[in-house]
Amino acid sequence: MNTAALKQRFGIIGNSPQLDRAIFVAAQVAPTDLSVLILGESGTGKETMPKIVHQFSSRKHAKYIAVNCGAIPEGTIDSELFGHLKGAFTGATESRKGYFEEADGGTIFLDEVAELPMTTQVRLLRVLESGEFMKVGSSQPQKTDVRVVAATNVDFQEAFDKGKFREDLYYRLNQVPINMPPLRHRSDDIHLLFRKFTTDFSEMHRMPPLSLSPEAIEVIQNYTWPGNIRQLKHVTEQMSVLEAERRIEGDTILGYLPETHRTRLPVRITTGSDGFEEGESGANEKKMLYKVLFDMKGELNDLKRIVLGLMNNKGTISQEDQAIVSKVFSETDNPPNLPVMFDDDSAPVVHDAVEVVSSLSLIDSERELIIKALEKHKNKRKFAAAELGISERTLYRKIKEYDLK
Repeated sequence: MNTAALKQRFGIIGNSPQLDRAIFVAAQVAPTDLSVLILGESGTGKETMPKIVHQFSSRKHAKYIAVNCGAIPEGTIDSELFGHLKGAFTGATESRKGYFEEADGGTIFLDEVAELPMTTQVRLLRVLESGEFMKVGSSQPQKTDVRVVAATNVDFQEAFDKGKFREDLYYRLNQVPINMPPLRHRSDDIHLLFRKFTTDFSEMHRMPPLSLSPEAIEVIQNYTWPGNIRQLKHVTEQMSVLEAERRIEGDTILGYLPETHRTRLPVRITTGSDGFEEGESGANEKKMLYKVLFDMKGELNDLKRIVLGLMNNKGTISQEDQAIVSKVFSETDNPPNLPVMFDDDSAPVVHDAVEVVSSLSLIDSERELIIKALEKHKNKRKFAAAELGISERTLYRKIKEYDLK
């Protein structure tokens, strides 16, 4: 079965090459009995891959059991996985089969496998190596034939360093790794997923589906989505229920996104006590302001040199210096009337340094900086924004603010 057919069968949405690779590996490894370790952030859809592995294996007619290892208390995890005998502990009023016994001949999916306690990891390693396990309270080993697929969002190197996960178990589980890409690496899939979710919720809640403005699409494609597909689904459902206006704008979506993860797009702008705009948009503004001031500093140094030269030489400025002055004051309403002439016995009639500084317009300098960046990159906002040290959205807002065509 090809990748497109697998997506349709298992309800997978997206055309990302990384996603296609994960699906391909799952289908390829399915007919074998190799252990599979699915790696990826929380909410990336790791639970779909074990289903593909099971359905295309020789075990597809046997049981498939999914276990969330992080949701089972440490005191009962061994009993849940391997079973127990009657009287093995307080409350064990009868013997019980564990998941590895129940899934004999089939597949067991251990989600959040890195949450297993160290003692349970030893038991799991024995199952993987020999197919043997012992119930809690028993000294007699039992056999089981189970295909293990595990998943985690944990950084294993960090877990090794902290002594929270056994390296030998990791290598036994990781016979074939499958990497699920985070949603921020699937930007072209985000709008597809949004449309699927809003259609589903419109049917569920009996209301018209949402649609996104171009700016809103840009927002969701540039947001980092720390909760990945799960977070996108929850945000879509919230907006489906709460928003009366079914055409969603960028600012509306920003209201549903935590500010702490807006690393690739500006946030709503609020003014802080220092007069600067806060959030990432404010940070972008500061970066741009610093760049403008840096450029202005060089221009002011040139002006000071020209003014001092006029004061010392009592004459007119050169054509080269005139060009510098014209450049600096090209955007001002009242450029100085240069070259400056002097009377023989009078003090030079020149602008005081303070007057020169005050005559420079920060807004005009910022506007000129944006124009130059756009011209340099042939109006490609992405590259112009990168050079200016701001986000594309901030640049877009500045273009509208300064009415640049």
